[in-house]
Amino acid sequence: MAILNPERSDIHQILKRAKRIAVVGLSDNPERTSYQISERMQQEGYTIIPVNPHVDEVLGEKAMASLAEIEGHIDIVDIFRRSEYLPELAKAFDKIDADVFWTQSGISSEDVYDFLKERGHTVIMDRCIMVEYLLSNKG
Repeated sequence: MAILNPERSDIHQILKRAKRIAVVGLSDNPERTSYQISERMQQEGYTIIPVNPHVDEVLGEKAMASLAEIEGHIDIVDIFRRSEYLPELAKAFDKIDADVFWTQSGISSEDVYDFLKERGHTVIMDRCIMVEYLLSNKG
């Protein structure tokens, strides 16, 4: 089936309720988009959990090598990895306690979308979480 993101009002409610965001592919390089967006979301009050096996810490938070290492509930898994990595990430997501599988702008997969939707998960693809956050807080 085609990718159908939730209505913008539903996305805004997701962002309003969320507290913990696991960021897959979060770089420790301040020049990278993943760092800049995560830093801004952290400044807005979200707890950021870096998921990157190649770094020890990002934005003052201990990095996890995988989603499976994260303890406790995760509201959003925000993905900054190329689309080719989505199948393995979707399988990992399906095994943890997390609400929303979110891929950043330019990242999507119909097969992964179908896999997750068939299992009852909320999926947002090809959307920048910071743009959605800023839109939800206009006015």
